[in-house]
Amino acid sequence: MSPSSGEALRAGAVRAAQGVRVGGYYYQTDWFGNMPSDQLSATFAALADPTRRAILARLVDGDASVNELAERFPMSSQAVGKHLRVLESAGLIERRRTSRMRPSRLRGVALRDAAEWLDSYRRFWEAGFDRLDQRLREDA
Repeated sequence: MSPSSGEALRAGAVRAAQGVRVGGYYYQTDWFGNMPSDQLSATFAALADPTRRAILARLVDGDASVNELAERFPMSSQAVGKHLRVLESAGLIERRRTSRMRPSRLRGVALRDAAEWLDSYRRFWEAGFDRLDQRLREDA
């Protein structure tokens, strides 16, 4: 092993000890792994996955069972069930048992809270666009 390889290994060990992992084209850190989780964070974490967003879009049309939801995706019903558990723990859906079925239903409260939070940033962007529009009119 050359000295430069040893140095690279030591540098990698130091990064690992600091909670940073670098692999391929992604960068992941564990520095914030024990931050308290609030409802808004749980909502955005659940919405980060496109499959979960597609499930929510389907539930806008009404309640659906795991099997009904799994028909739309190239994955097993068990995989869809895992996505449903994430959505349920984030408060975005509720699941109830009726006889042998356990349909999922959309809950809007968590989405409303996220929309309200995002709305404050929409006002920020609109103000910036208004300033840009004014500047362009002045230059014209």
